[in-house]
Amino acid sequence: MNGVDVVWAIGRLTIGTAVRIFAPLRVYGRERVPAYGGVVLAMNHFHWLDPAAFGVASPRTIYYMAKVEAHVVPGLGELIRAFGTFSVRRGESDREAVRMMREVVRDGRVLGIFAEGTRQRSGEPGPVQPGAAMAALQEDVPVVVAAIHGSQTWKIGNFAPVSISYGEPMRFEGLPRNGKGYREASKEIERELHRQWAWLRDLHEVGRPVVATPPA
Repeated sequence: MNGVDVVWAIGRLTIGTAVRIFAPLRVYGRERVPAYGGVVLAMNHFHWLDPAAFGVASPRTIYYMAKVEAHVVPGLGELIRAFGTFSVRRGESDREAVRMMREVVRDGRVLGIFAEGTRQRSGEPGPVQPGAAMAALQEDVPVVVAAIHGSQTWKIGNFAPVSISYGEPMRFEGLPRNGKGYREASKEIERELHRQWAWLRDLHEVGRPVVATPPA
């Protein structure tokens, strides 16, 4: 266990407990996250609550990639770096971020990427950007899609229920390690992310049972 794992253990007891109380959380399919080895976790993103919710739901430590603007906010930057988060410059080439993405999965850890690149204001998942596919193809590791639903309406005072579902690990054998391959893999990730989210949406409409199996 390294220093980041220790911070995560403390965070699950503190921040995690608060998330479970104030955003009643249900998690489906977490056993689909491989117990060992490098993994890219491709997630949708609605709300600042999402990183904490995914962190509580995950059976493993997540090394998030976050926009550089978050890292320069006093207090917040120090906090997220303690959890192993590294920065990326959005909208431009960032070779250091790419190097870190590949290093995380090469070292057998879980890389957490908000696959759309930014929060979605529409209340539904958006188009998936190529970052998750690129890291997975370059380092030959699986992608696990994780969808969140409910956080798009959550706010302090309403404490809306939030749910997360995990898809089966995805591999992209046969796709080239270039822009064409990244685009094709990203389309597959996008379809799975939207499918998992739609399943969660429908699950909420029927009362969000405690036990349910996400689509495989």
